[in-house]
Amino acid sequence: MVRDDLQDVVDEVARLLGAPATLEDVDFTLLAFAAHPLDDGETAMDAVRTRSILGRGSTPATRRWFEDLGIARAEHPVRTPADPTAGILTRLLLPVRSGGRTLGYLWLLDGGRTDPDDDADPALAAAVALAARAGRLLAGRDDDGEVGNALPAALTGTGVAHERAVRTLAARLGEDTPLALVALSPPAGGLPGGWTPPSSAAVLRGDDGHPAVAVLVRLSRAGDLRPAATAASAALARLPGASAGVSEPVAGPAGLAARWAQAHTAARVAAVAPGLAPVARWSELGGWRVAAALAAPDPAVAPLLADPVMAATAEAYLDTAGSVARTSAVLSVHRQTLYYRLGRITALTGLDLADGDTRLLVHASLRRARLP
Repeated sequence: MVRDDLQDVVDEVARLLGAPATLEDVDFTLLAFAAHPLDDGETAMDAVRTRSILGRGSTPATRRWFEDLGIARAEHPVRTPADPTAGILTRLLLPVRSGGRTLGYLWLLDGGRTDPDDDADPALAAAVALAARAGRLLAGRDDDGEVGNALPAALTGTGVAHERAVRTLAARLGEDTPLALVALSPPAGGLPGGWTPPSSAAVLRGDDGHPAVAVLVRLSRAGDLRPAATAASAALARLPGASAGVSEPVAGPAGLAARWAQAHTAARVAAVAPGLAPVARWSELGGWRVAAALAAPDPAVAPLLADPVMAATAEAYLDTAGSVARTSAVLSVHRQTLYYRLGRITALTGLDLADGDTRLLVHASLRRARLP
């Protein structure tokens, strides 16, 4: 069963990155491989891949050549060089790790197309997440299904159900394992029919009543949120049009409920704040936290919300800290037009945007009105 799961991982990575893939353990014993035709219908091969497939592994000399490149210490994707004299093509290496140990190597003969340092590449992020699953399979720790089943009660449950779910996660993950949560806010049409959540994930109902997807991420080190960012990019690749939020890290599953509120809020903000889309971290939200905490916009701002032009003017003015010059530039209007609109805003609402408290109330309310 594990070998079948490993084959599924390799097949999906080959599809995502459009390149032949080979999975080997740390002794360079072949575990699974997948061919992927190139644009001309051929399949990339070199002497190393041929020997690995035909001989179910690589020679000691080949192993030494790659290990001398430091691959056993790699924690992130690596590009290995070509060696024409030895018939070796360049490869993309995805380290297969679990529990801080390297358990294998996932190789792709991609012709150098993929940048291993491109954190914004959704296909690469999804492939990295699959390599992590291969690591858990090799370590005998692939309990993602049970983790996903326990997540809803651990994040939003109460009483005995919540406590039981937290104990389940602690037994599977460890009481002090560094974790983070990724929330996915689906596009306006909701989750497409037949869509299934990623491993270690569950579909929940957010506080706003709309569906949201929670993805639990194990962190390699406390405070290092890069695995969470990778998981967010991988999840977005499977759900186009969605937005994602990343919580602060937490030690162990006991504090996950509070982190879910952070991740879900960040995902909602990412859906409407272009500067934070498509993935927002809770630590980056700034004043959006104040807006998201409001149950609804203040009633005093209702007349402003009824006039989209005035609302956009007020928000631009407040976003630029009341700078007339910068607001005029953002809105592409003359200063006199802006002065007229500011006077109109006061007439509509009775609110003076020169007052600090009023600015806070209006700014937070305008932002809250944009949140899903």
